[in-house]
Amino acid sequence: MTSPAIPPHPQAPGQPSFQQPQQWAPGPAGPYASPIPVRDPGLGDAIASEWTKIRSVRSTMWTLGVMVVLLLGVGLLTAFAVSASDADLDDTPVLSLGFFGVLLGSICVITLGVLTIASEYGTGMIRTTLTACPSRARVLIAKSVVFFLLSFTITAVTTGIVALLQTAMLGGATPTGGDWLRATVGVALYVAMLGLLSLALGALIRHSAGAITIMIAVVLLPLVLAMFMFSPTLADLQQALFEYSIPNQIGAFYEASVTTSGPSGWEPLLIISGVTAVAMFGAFASLERRDV
Repeated sequence: MTSPAIPPHPQAPGQPSFQQPQQWAPGPAGPYASPIPVRDPGLGDAIASEWTKIRSVRSTMWTLGVMVVLLLGVGLLTAFAVSASDADLDDTPVLSLGFFGVLLGSICVITLGVLTIASEYGTGMIRTTLTACPSRARVLIAKSVVFFLLSFTITAVTTGIVALLQTAMLGGATPTGGDWLRATVGVALYVAMLGLLSLALGALIRHSAGAITIMIAVVLLPLVLAMFMFSPTLADLQQALFEYSIPNQIGAFYEASVTTSGPSGWEPLLIISGVTAVAMFGAFASLERRDV
């Protein structure tokens, strides 16, 4: 006995047929090609990435914000104290009063310089950074360029505002064009280079607290040691520490050096640039040889 044949289901007009499945032809074999243009990342991309990082973290706002407050606050308080004392300022360079705020504000730039790279080692973010940009030299160059330009711009603008306010509040000797250039652009270059030295040390030490402590010691310890060297046999060493201490080098831009000898004019900038270049070379070598 055979089963009766089942008639096909009647198809409504305009309705697709499901009796015979459609046969799809295989596509051409080959790798997938993305419609989005793909290009190799360069230094500009690394700089854009580092700029995004440095402007989006709170440490940048706090350190640079405190630096601006110190430069403005200490500069204006110093000018107010001098004006209230009725001192004779006929031969005194008024711009030299900005030295105290810059010396304190440089500690903030040092801190930010270390945190720019050492904090990534503390959080493990450096692995993501080097995965996105395997060229370690490019990463260090990008961090250095972004940090240097940011710290130089903030310092130059703030010191310029302080110099204008102090000149308006006080009399004294009229600053020359060279005095203005050293008290603004010169000091800003020196402070930014000091922060770049901190960044290189952070890449070498890879520990935020340790690198910041070492940099503060580099800034203050030579001057403090020289103040307590009373032995005549240490007179030459004491003089050298006074002359080449960082506070004395910053004071040279304001003609407010601790000693009458030592670096003057733009010489401190050449000294700090040479020291920073050596430290950056060591940071490059450390990044290439050491694992993260």
